Amino acid sequence: MATPSAAELEQRAKAVQRNEVVTVRYQIPDVERAIEFYTKQLGFTVEMKAGAAFAALGLGNLRLILSGPGSSGARPMPDGRKQEPGGWNRILVYVDDLEGRIKTLKAAGVVFRNAIESGPGGSQIMIEDPDGNPIELHQAPRQTP
Repeated sequence: MATPSAAELEQRAKAVQRNEVVTVRYQIPDVERAIEFYTKQLGFTVEMKAGAAFAALGLGNLRLILSGPGSSGARPMPDGRKQEPGGWNRILVYVDDLEGRIKTLKAAGVVFRNAIESGPGGSQIMIEDPDGNPIELHQAPRQTP
């Protein structure tokens, strides 16, 4: 398994922001164990890792976000519901202006599951489709020049 170069990671990050890469988030109890499984068993590469609570893996046009306990994408909802494996998997839609999108969706009556959460990978909020399926809107962290 080859480690991606800095140029490859930058190109990949741009593709992610243009929604050219499908991103899925999995709730997992052990990030290291999950990284080992996905890289060794399925050929994923590690694109980003932030401590023991978060990793982003890639395979072709799939980006798999692994959210462990304590990561911003795994925090409990305001009503106390916990995000657990199997029940909170969702698609991520990247947006350039998260707060602007939230205002538009609230005006349209869209249901929100939580408030904005932020972490090393950016800021996110979850909405529901008309059937209650979760969708995460995600804004990447601001790049400093």
